[in-house]
Amino acid sequence: MVRDDLCITIPSDFRCPISLDVMKSPVSLCTGVTYDRSSIQKWLDNGNNTCPATMQILQTKEFVPNHNLHRLIQIWSDSLRQRVHSPDSSPVSDSVLSSDQVLDLVKRIEIDQSRTDSLLRLVSFAAKSVENRRLLCGIGGFVPVLVDLLSNVNGGVLVEQTVRLLHLIRNEIEDKERFVKSMLKSDRNCLSSLLLILRKGTVELKICSASLLEHLAIDAESKIVIAETDGLMQELLKLTNSENDSNLIESVLSCLISISMPKRIKIKLVHLGAIKSVTKLLSEANSSSSVSITEKVLKVLETASTVWEGRMEIGEDSTCLAAIVQKVLKVSNTATEHAVTTLWSVCYLFRDEKAAEALTKANGLTKILLLMQSNCSPPVRQMARDLLKIFRINSKSCLASYDTKTTHIMPC
Repeated sequence: MVRDDLCITIPSDFRCPISLDVMKSPVSLCTGVTYDRSSIQKWLDNGNNTCPATMQILQTKEFVPNHNLHRLIQIWSDSLRQRVHSPDSSPVSDSVLSSDQVLDLVKRIEIDQSRTDSLLRLVSFAAKSVENRRLLCGIGGFVPVLVDLLSNVNGGVLVEQTVRLLHLIRNEIEDKERFVKSMLKSDRNCLSSLLLILRKGTVELKICSASLLEHLAIDAESKIVIAETDGLMQELLKLTNSENDSNLIESVLSCLISISMPKRIKIKLVHLGAIKSVTKLLSEANSSSSVSITEKVLKVLETASTVWEGRMEIGEDSTCLAAIVQKVLKVSNTATEHAVTTLWSVCYLFRDEKAAEALTKANGLTKILLLMQSNCSPPVRQMARDLLKIFRINSKSCLASYDTKTTHIMPC
Protein backbone atom coordinates (compact mmCIF):
# COMPACT_ATOMS: atom_id res chain seq x y z
CA MET A 1 0.00 0.00 0.00
CA VAL A 2 1.35 3.43 -0.96
CA ARG A 3 1.58 5.90 1.88
CA ASP A 4 -0.21 9.22 1.38
CA ASP A 5 1.69 11.13 4.09
CA LEU A 6 4.90 11.43 2.08
CA CYS A 7 5.64 14.73 0.35
CA ILE A 8 7.62 14.07 -2.84
CA THR A 9 9.80 16.92 -4.11
CA ILE A 10 11.12 16.50 -7.65
CA PRO A 11 14.55 18.09 -8.18
CA SER A 12 14.20 20.88 -10.76
CA ASP A 13 17.13 19.53 -12.82
CA PHE A 14 15.20 16.29 -13.33
CA ARG A 15 12.27 18.05 -15.07
CA CYS A 16 12.21 18.62 -18.82
CA PRO A 17 12.08 22.40 -19.53
CA ILE A 18 9.40 21.73 -22.17
CA SER A 19 7.05 19.18 -20.59
CA LEU A 20 8.02 19.90 -16.94
CA ASP A 21 7.80 16.14 -16.33
CA VAL A 22 10.62 13.95 -14.98
CA MET A 23 12.83 13.09 -17.95
CA LYS A 24 12.84 9.49 -19.13
CA SER A 25 15.59 9.89 -21.75
CA PRO A 26 17.53 13.13 -21.12
CA VAL A 27 19.50 14.48 -24.08
CA SER A 28 21.58 17.68 -24.41
CA LEU A 29 21.59 20.17 -27.27
CA CYS A 30 24.72 21.99 -28.43
CA THR A 31 23.67 24.87 -26.11
CA GLY A 32 24.25 22.63 -23.10
CA VAL A 33 20.57 22.55 -22.08
CA THR A 34 19.06 19.12 -21.41
CA TYR A 35 15.56 18.02 -22.47
CA ASP A 36 13.56 14.82 -22.58
CA ARG A 37 14.22 13.17 -25.94
CA SER A 38 10.58 12.98 -27.03
CA SER A 39 9.87 16.63 -26.17
CA ILE A 40 12.88 18.15 -27.92
CA GLN A 41 12.45 15.87 -30.94
CA LYS A 42 8.86 17.12 -31.32
CA TRP A 43 10.10 20.73 -31.01
CA LEU A 44 12.70 20.20 -33.76
CA ASP A 45 10.29 18.24 -35.99
CA ASN A 46 7.97 21.25 -35.91
CA GLY A 47 10.64 23.24 -37.77
CA ASN A 48 12.14 25.14 -34.85
CA ASN A 49 15.87 25.93 -35.03
CA THR A 50 16.35 27.45 -31.58
CA CYS A 51 16.99 26.16 -28.08
CA PRO A 52 13.59 26.40 -26.28
CA ALA A 53 15.14 27.50 -22.97
CA THR A 54 17.66 30.08 -24.26
CA MET A 55 16.15 30.86 -27.70
CA GLN A 56 19.72 30.67 -29.04
CA ILE A 57 19.93 29.64 -32.70
CA LEU A 58 21.21 26.07 -32.91
CA GLN A 59 24.47 25.52 -34.78
CA THR A 60 23.39 21.89 -35.11
CA LYS A 61 20.15 20.06 -34.36
CA GLU A 62 22.00 16.98 -33.16
CA PHE A 63 21.75 16.03 -29.49
CA VAL A 64 23.62 13.59 -27.27
CA PRO A 65 22.39 11.44 -24.36
CA ASN A 66 23.06 12.92 -20.92
CA HIS A 67 24.14 9.68 -19.25
CA ASN A 68 25.13 11.32 -15.95
CA LEU A 69 21.73 12.93 -15.47
CA HIS A 70 19.94 9.76 -16.57
CA ARG A 71 21.86 7.79 -13.94
CA LEU A 72 21.00 10.34 -11.22
CA ILE A 73 17.32 10.24 -12.15
CA GLN A 74 17.38 6.45 -12.02
CA ILE A 75 19.01 6.44 -8.58
CA TRP A 76 16.47 9.00 -7.34
CA SER A 77 13.55 7.02 -8.76
CA ASP A 78 14.78 3.76 -7.21
CA SER A 79 15.25 5.35 -3.78
CA LEU A 80 11.80 6.95 -4.06
CA ARG A 81 10.15 3.61 -4.79
CA GLN A 82 11.88 2.02 -1.82
CA ARG A 83 10.81 4.88 0.42
CA VAL A 84 7.17 4.84 -0.73
CA HIS A 85 6.68 1.09 -0.47
CA SER A 86 8.58 0.56 2.78
CA PRO A 87 6.17 0.00 5.71
CA ASP A 88 8.83 1.25 8.12
CA SER A 89 9.61 4.49 6.33
CA SER A 90 9.18 7.65 8.33
CA PRO A 91 7.10 10.51 6.91
CA VAL A 92 9.53 13.04 8.40
CA SER A 93 12.91 13.33 6.68
CA ASP A 94 16.04 15.28 7.64
CA SER A 95 14.99 17.95 5.16
CA VAL A 96 12.01 18.74 7.42
CA LEU A 97 13.37 19.69 10.83
CA SER A 98 12.05 22.08 13.43
CA SER A 99 14.15 25.01 14.63
CA ASP A 100 14.75 23.21 17.93
CA GLN A 101 15.96 20.10 16.11
CA VAL A 102 18.34 22.18 13.99
CA LEU A 103 19.73 23.95 17.07
CA ASP A 104 20.20 20.58 18.77
CA LEU A 105 22.16 19.21 15.80
CA VAL A 106 24.35 22.33 15.72
CA LYS A 107 25.03 21.97 19.45
CA ARG A 108 26.02 18.32 18.94
CA ILE A 109 28.58 19.40 16.36
CA GLU A 110 29.96 22.10 18.68
CA ILE A 111 30.45 19.68 21.61
CA ASP A 112 31.80 16.86 19.40
CA GLN A 113 28.81 14.57 19.96
CA SER A 114 27.66 12.44 17.01
CA ARG A 115 29.27 14.95 14.64
CA THR A 116 29.17 12.81 11.52
CA ASP A 117 25.49 11.93 11.85
CA SER A 118 24.59 15.54 12.73
CA LEU A 119 26.47 16.90 9.73
CA LEU A 120 24.78 14.40 7.42
CA ARG A 121 21.35 15.49 8.65
CA LEU A 122 22.19 19.19 8.31
CA VAL A 123 23.47 18.65 4.77
CA SER A 124 20.12 17.09 3.87
CA PHE A 125 18.32 19.96 5.62
CA ALA A 126 20.36 22.64 3.84
CA ALA A 127 19.89 21.02 0.43
CA LYS A 128 16.12 21.33 0.78
CA SER A 129 15.68 25.10 0.41
CA VAL A 130 17.21 28.57 0.55
CA GLU A 131 15.16 29.25 3.68
CA ASN A 132 16.81 26.31 5.44
CA ARG A 133 20.26 27.55 4.46
CA ARG A 134 19.47 31.03 5.74
CA LEU A 135 18.27 29.56 9.02
CA LEU A 136 21.58 27.75 9.48
CA CYS A 137 23.64 30.84 8.65
CA GLY A 138 21.58 32.84 11.13
CA ILE A 139 22.66 30.62 14.04
CA GLY A 140 25.40 32.50 15.85
CA GLY A 141 28.79 30.78 15.73
CA PHE A 142 27.70 28.00 13.38
CA VAL A 143 29.81 29.03 10.36
CA PRO A 144 32.99 29.46 12.51
CA VAL A 145 32.41 25.94 13.87
CA LEU A 146 32.38 24.56 10.31
CA VAL A 147 35.54 26.48 9.45
CA ASP A 148 37.25 25.03 12.54
CA LEU A 149 36.17 21.52 11.52
CA LEU A 150 37.58 21.99 8.03
CA SER A 151 40.81 23.30 9.49
CA ASN A 152 41.43 20.72 12.20
CA VAL A 153 40.19 17.44 10.77
CA ASN A 154 42.51 15.52 8.43
CA GLY A 155 40.29 14.00 5.77
CA GLY A 156 37.52 11.50 6.25
CA VAL A 157 33.75 11.79 6.30
CA LEU A 158 33.77 14.82 8.60
CA VAL A 159 35.73 16.93 6.12
CA GLU A 160 33.60 15.68 3.21
CA GLN A 161 30.32 16.61 4.90
CA THR A 162 31.75 19.93 6.11
CA VAL A 163 32.74 20.82 2.52
CA ARG A 164 29.28 19.83 1.28
CA LEU A 165 27.58 21.97 3.92
CA LEU A 166 29.82 25.01 3.38
CA HIS A 167 29.25 24.72 -0.35
CA LEU A 168 25.48 24.66 0.16
CA ILE A 169 25.31 27.66 2.50
CA ARG A 170 28.12 29.79 1.02
CA ASN A 171 25.83 32.28 -0.73
CA GLU A 172 23.72 32.83 2.40
CA ILE A 173 26.62 33.76 4.72
CA GLU A 174 26.02 37.42 5.55
CA ASP A 175 29.53 38.46 6.58
CA LYS A 176 31.32 37.11 3.51
CA GLU A 177 34.53 39.05 4.14
CA ARG A 178 34.89 37.64 7.64
CA PHE A 179 34.18 34.14 6.34
CA VAL A 180 36.84 34.48 3.65
CA LYS A 181 39.44 35.79 6.09
CA SER A 182 38.80 32.91 8.51
CA MET A 183 39.11 30.36 5.70
CA LEU A 184 42.36 31.83 4.39
CA LYS A 185 44.18 32.38 7.69
CA SER A 186 47.76 31.13 7.46
CA ASP A 187 47.48 29.18 10.73
CA ARG A 188 44.52 27.18 9.41
CA ASN A 189 44.51 24.19 7.07
CA CYS A 190 41.27 24.97 5.25
CA LEU A 191 42.91 25.30 1.83
CA SER A 192 44.86 22.10 2.44
CA SER A 193 41.57 20.31 3.18
CA LEU A 194 40.01 21.63 -0.03
CA LEU A 195 43.11 20.55 -1.98
CA LEU A 196 42.83 17.08 -0.44
CA ILE A 197 39.23 16.89 -1.68
CA LEU A 198 40.34 17.94 -5.18
CA ARG A 199 42.87 15.12 -5.18
CA LYS A 200 40.95 12.27 -3.57
CA GLY A 201 37.26 13.22 -3.36
CA THR A 202 34.35 12.08 -5.48
CA VAL A 203 33.36 14.13 -8.53
CA GLU A 204 30.57 15.79 -6.54
CA LEU A 205 32.95 16.74 -3.73
CA LYS A 206 35.54 18.08 -6.19
CA ILE A 207 32.85 20.34 -7.66
CA CYS A 208 32.00 21.56 -4.15
CA SER A 209 35.67 22.24 -3.41
CA ALA A 210 36.30 24.13 -6.67
CA SER A 211 33.14 26.20 -6.20
CA LEU A 212 34.16 27.07 -2.63
CA LEU A 213 37.60 28.20 -3.81
CA GLU A 214 35.99 30.41 -6.44
CA HIS A 215 33.68 31.85 -3.77
CA LEU A 216 36.67 32.70 -1.57
CA ALA A 217 38.48 34.62 -4.36
CA ILE A 218 36.91 38.01 -3.62
CA ASP A 219 39.92 40.31 -4.13
CA ALA A 220 43.54 40.33 -5.32
CA GLU A 221 44.87 39.28 -1.91
CA SER A 222 42.57 36.28 -1.56
CA LYS A 223 43.22 35.21 -5.16
CA ILE A 224 46.99 35.25 -4.55
CA VAL A 225 46.70 33.29 -1.28
CA ILE A 226 44.61 30.61 -3.01
CA ALA A 227 46.70 30.42 -6.19
CA GLU A 228 49.99 30.23 -4.29
CA THR A 229 48.86 27.35 -2.08
CA ASP A 230 51.38 24.65 -2.91
CA GLY A 231 50.02 22.23 -5.51
CA LEU A 232 46.55 23.77 -5.78
CA MET A 233 46.71 25.30 -9.26
CA GLN A 234 48.52 22.23 -10.55
CA GLU A 235 45.68 20.04 -9.32
CA LEU A 236 43.02 22.29 -10.88
CA LEU A 237 44.79 22.14 -14.26
CA LYS A 238 45.17 18.39 -13.95
CA LEU A 239 41.43 18.02 -13.43
CA THR A 240 40.63 19.82 -16.69
CA ASN A 241 41.98 16.87 -18.67
CA SER A 242 41.76 13.91 -16.30
CA GLU A 243 37.99 13.98 -15.74
CA ASN A 244 35.11 13.28 -18.12
CA ASP A 245 32.46 15.02 -16.03
CA SER A 246 31.46 18.27 -17.76
CA ASN A 247 30.13 19.83 -14.55
CA LEU A 248 33.46 19.28 -12.81
CA ILE A 249 35.46 20.64 -15.75
CA GLU A 250 33.23 23.72 -15.85
CA SER A 251 33.61 24.32 -12.09
CA VAL A 252 37.40 23.96 -12.29
CA LEU A 253 37.64 26.37 -15.24
CA SER A 254 35.48 28.91 -13.40
CA CYS A 255 37.77 28.64 -10.39
CA LEU A 256 40.90 29.09 -12.52
CA ILE A 257 39.44 32.16 -14.20
CA SER A 258 38.47 33.67 -10.85
CA ILE A 259 41.82 33.23 -9.12
CA SER A 260 43.97 34.18 -12.15
CA MET A 261 43.19 37.90 -12.30
CA PRO A 262 46.41 39.20 -10.60
CA LYS A 263 49.27 39.51 -13.12
CA ARG A 264 51.68 37.26 -11.23
CA ILE A 265 49.05 34.52 -11.10
CA LYS A 266 48.45 34.82 -14.85
CA ILE A 267 52.17 34.31 -15.38
CA LYS A 268 52.14 31.32 -13.03
CA LEU A 269 49.16 29.90 -14.93
CA VAL A 270 51.15 30.03 -18.16
CA HIS A 271 54.29 28.53 -16.59
CA LEU A 272 52.24 25.61 -15.23
CA GLY A 273 51.23 24.62 -18.77
CA ALA A 274 47.69 26.01 -18.84
CA ILE A 275 47.88 26.83 -22.57
CA LYS A 276 48.49 23.23 -23.60
CA SER A 277 45.94 21.91 -21.07
CA VAL A 278 43.06 24.06 -22.27
CA THR A 279 44.08 23.81 -25.95
CA LYS A 280 43.53 20.07 -25.67
CA LEU A 281 40.04 20.71 -24.32
CA LEU A 282 39.32 23.21 -27.08
CA SER A 283 40.62 20.96 -29.85
CA GLU A 284 38.53 18.03 -28.66
CA ALA A 285 35.36 20.11 -28.30
CA ASN A 286 32.62 19.44 -30.87
CA SER A 287 29.07 20.54 -31.57
CA SER A 288 27.76 18.45 -28.67
CA SER A 289 30.22 19.87 -26.16
CA SER A 290 29.03 22.25 -23.49
CA VAL A 291 28.85 25.83 -24.75
CA SER A 292 29.73 27.04 -21.28
CA ILE A 293 32.91 24.94 -21.15
CA THR A 294 34.06 26.24 -24.55
CA GLU A 295 33.40 29.82 -23.43
CA LYS A 296 35.41 29.29 -20.25
CA VAL A 297 38.32 27.64 -22.08
CA LEU A 298 38.48 30.65 -24.40
CA LYS A 299 38.29 32.96 -21.38
CA VAL A 300 41.32 31.20 -19.84
CA LEU A 301 43.23 31.77 -23.09
CA GLU A 302 42.12 35.40 -23.20
CA THR A 303 43.33 35.81 -19.60
CA ALA A 304 46.71 34.29 -20.49
CA SER A 305 47.01 36.55 -23.54
CA THR A 306 47.03 39.67 -21.34
CA VAL A 307 50.61 38.91 -20.20
CA TRP A 308 53.76 38.67 -22.34
CA GLU A 309 54.44 35.07 -21.37
CA GLY A 310 50.95 33.99 -22.43
CA ARG A 311 51.08 35.81 -25.78
CA MET A 312 54.45 34.21 -26.51
CA GLU A 313 53.23 30.68 -25.83
CA ILE A 314 49.94 31.08 -27.70
CA GLY A 315 51.77 32.66 -30.65
CA GLU A 316 54.14 29.70 -30.90
CA ASP A 317 51.34 27.11 -30.71
CA SER A 318 49.74 26.81 -34.16
CA THR A 319 47.34 24.14 -32.85
CA CYS A 320 46.08 26.54 -30.20
CA LEU A 321 45.61 29.38 -32.71
CA ALA A 322 43.79 27.11 -35.16
CA ALA A 323 41.46 25.89 -32.41
CA ILE A 324 40.70 29.49 -31.40
CA VAL A 325 39.96 30.53 -34.99
CA GLN A 326 37.70 27.52 -35.44
CA LYS A 327 35.44 28.68 -32.58
CA VAL A 328 34.85 32.16 -34.00
CA LEU A 329 31.14 32.46 -34.94
CA LYS A 330 30.66 28.75 -34.16
CA VAL A 331 29.66 28.61 -30.49
CA SER A 332 28.18 31.81 -29.04
CA ASN A 333 28.70 35.57 -29.03
CA THR A 334 30.59 35.27 -25.74
CA ALA A 335 32.92 32.61 -27.15
CA THR A 336 33.54 34.70 -30.28
CA GLU A 337 34.42 37.74 -28.17
CA HIS A 338 36.93 35.78 -26.07
CA ALA A 339 38.45 34.22 -29.20
CA VAL A 340 38.79 37.50 -31.11
CA THR A 341 40.24 39.29 -28.07
CA THR A 342 42.91 36.59 -27.75
CA LEU A 343 43.77 36.73 -31.45
CA TRP A 344 43.92 40.52 -31.31
CA SER A 345 46.25 40.46 -28.28
CA VAL A 346 48.64 37.97 -29.85
CA CYS A 347 48.60 38.99 -33.52
CA TYR A 348 47.90 42.72 -33.45
CA LEU A 349 48.93 44.04 -30.04
CA PHE A 350 51.97 41.77 -29.71
CA ARG A 351 52.72 41.80 -33.48
CA ASP A 352 53.78 38.15 -33.48
CA GLU A 353 54.61 37.37 -37.13
CA LYS A 354 54.62 33.61 -36.59
CA ALA A 355 51.16 33.85 -35.01
CA ALA A 356 49.90 35.97 -37.91
CA GLU A 357 51.12 33.33 -40.36
CA ALA A 358 49.41 30.58 -38.36
CA LEU A 359 46.23 32.67 -38.30
CA THR A 360 46.33 32.94 -42.09
CA LYS A 361 46.86 29.20 -42.52
CA ALA A 362 43.93 28.51 -40.18
CA ASN A 363 41.55 30.35 -42.54
CA GLY A 364 41.58 33.33 -40.21
CA LEU A 365 41.02 35.87 -42.99
CA THR A 366 37.72 34.33 -44.01
CA LYS A 367 36.56 34.20 -40.40
CA ILE A 368 37.45 37.87 -39.80
CA LEU A 369 35.67 38.96 -42.99
CA LEU A 370 32.57 37.00 -41.96
CA LEU A 371 32.82 38.55 -38.53
CA MET A 372 32.79 42.02 -40.08
CA GLN A 373 29.44 41.18 -41.68
CA SER A 374 27.90 39.85 -38.48
CA ASN A 375 26.07 41.69 -35.72
CA CYS A 376 29.10 41.65 -33.44
CA SER A 377 29.63 44.26 -30.73
CA PRO A 378 31.54 47.51 -31.54
CA PRO A 379 34.66 46.44 -29.58
CA VAL A 380 34.80 43.10 -31.42
CA ARG A 381 34.27 44.87 -34.76
CA GLN A 382 37.17 47.23 -34.03
CA MET A 383 39.46 44.32 -33.13
CA ALA A 384 38.43 42.63 -36.38
CA ARG A 385 39.40 45.78 -38.28
CA ASP A 386 42.77 45.79 -36.54
CA LEU A 387 43.32 42.14 -37.46
CA LEU A 388 42.53 42.90 -41.10
CA LYS A 389 45.47 45.32 -41.08
CA ILE A 390 47.71 42.37 -40.14
CA PHE A 391 46.40 40.43 -43.14
CA ARG A 392 47.02 43.41 -45.41
CA ILE A 393 50.62 43.46 -44.32
CA ASN A 394 51.16 39.68 -44.54
CA SER A 395 48.76 38.72 -47.33
CA LYS A 396 48.27 41.74 -49.61
CA SER A 397 47.71 39.73 -52.75
CA CYS A 398 45.19 37.43 -51.04
CA LEU A 399 43.25 40.33 -49.60
CA ALA A 400 43.29 42.27 -52.90
CA SER A 401 41.85 39.28 -54.71
CA TYR A 402 39.14 38.84 -52.13
CA ASP A 403 38.41 42.59 -52.18
CA THR A 404 37.96 42.60 -55.98
CA LYS A 405 35.28 39.94 -55.78
CA THR A 406 33.46 41.17 -52.64
CA THR A 407 34.13 44.90 -52.26
CA HIS A 408 30.74 45.35 -50.62
CA ILE A 409 31.94 43.65 -47.43
CA MET A 410 35.02 45.77 -46.98
CA PRO A 411 33.79 48.62 -44.71
CA CYS A 412 37.28 49.42 -43.42
